[in-house]
Amino acid sequence: MLDPARATSESSPVSFTAALAPVSALLISVAILLAGNGLQSTLVPIRANMAEFKPVDLGMLGTAYYIGFTLGCILGPALVRRAGHIRAFLAMTSVASVVPLLHVMDISAPTWWVLRAFTGFCFAVLFIVIESWLNAKSSNATRGMVFSVYTIINLTVITAGQLMVGLADPSSFLLFGLASILVSLAALPIAFTISATPAAASFARPRLLKLFRISPVGVVGCFAVGLANGAFWTLGPVYALNAGMDPIRVGFYMGAVVLGGAVAQWPLGLISDRVDRRRVIIAAAAVAAVAALSTLVIPLDDRKVLVVAGVLFGIGAMPLYPIVVAHANDVAAPSDYVEMSSGLLLIFGVGAAVGPLIASLIGAYAGFPALYVFTAIAHLLLIAYIASQMRWRAEPDAAGRVGFNDAMIAAQTVTNFDPLSEKAAQSGEVKVPPGLKPETI
Repeated sequence: MLDPARATSESSPVSFTAALAPVSALLISVAILLAGNGLQSTLVPIRANMAEFKPVDLGMLGTAYYIGFTLGCILGPALVRRAGHIRAFLAMTSVASVVPLLHVMDISAPTWWVLRAFTGFCFAVLFIVIESWLNAKSSNATRGMVFSVYTIINLTVITAGQLMVGLADPSSFLLFGLASILVSLAALPIAFTISATPAAASFARPRLLKLFRISPVGVVGCFAVGLANGAFWTLGPVYALNAGMDPIRVGFYMGAVVLGGAVAQWPLGLISDRVDRRRVIIAAAAVAAVAALSTLVIPLDDRKVLVVAGVLFGIGAMPLYPIVVAHANDVAAPSDYVEMSSGLLLIFGVGAAVGPLIASLIGAYAGFPALYVFTAIAHLLLIAYIASQMRWRAEPDAAGRVGFNDAMIAAQTVTNFDPLSEKAAQSGEVKVPPGLKPETI
């Protein structure tokens, strides 16, 4: 249990500088790393489309990435425990920096599927290192601040990375080389940090049927969001390219969707703290579905309106996952929070692996605008399912609700973060999760 004196001191305000000092080197690495990943996420489908990959081959790029990512979430904890945080980070950045160069050496669909799976695996392990490090080096008084900065870095540098696709011809070596350089440079701040690394935390193995019994909306919601978002991240750049946008405008279009989600995330989250979150999920999914369907009737040469529709899609689609996770935690017992976090991430990963493949199969017959038909269907089915559940399940008791700020941390991490572990530990209601030392919480 936490020491009462320490708990009291940590409840007092902590300065911004003091909160970020222990993780400053890590956050610098994160910024460089995610810029490289953001560039790859847009560059790879654009270059594959220019190489005349078949629609199904394009969809498999996203499927392979999320298969690798899901495997990384499952196997990564053992790698981190075996090698430690710093060596695991350096090893994964080494592999991840080689992969963009291999894309240039063999431009064929099967090879690129394997390479995207490797990229997904590496980044899953990297996120485990990053987020477990942030969790361990943050206190109850600073965790919200630290993860808010982490979220801002995620959104801004990924957008910046996507915009880099306009710096050179996507068919040339230069952009793949730049992606490799960025990922390689991300290792330097970690290699030279003097901060102590945290102890490896334990990871829960989720029981999916149990999670479905606890929160059907949480399980179905994460799967549906994975379907839609996985398809968009894989095929969105291809849609924009086929709509006549040049690489600069493709990057701008993808960045606009991300920023739309960033703007809407906190307002929707705060609203969901005050009303039945299921109503907020329905409203956001409806916005995403309407924006997706409106894209189908917008003339392709009306680029400004297409970008506006993309922003609206981001406003509806991107905040859905943390709100769904928040709802699932509302109805779960405190002892189930860690298992719920890992289970919902796994379900999201399965959906994100299946989504690009289904959307690409539809696109093979109906063209790439069918991407938005698929995402609209996924959101509309989610709305129908939640509406049916609301007839049978009452709104969660307000006393047991988890704040959106804490739930968003649990949603965006791969480290099985328990949003109430500290509060429960301080009150003596539950034990501190195994693997986390009380003095590091």
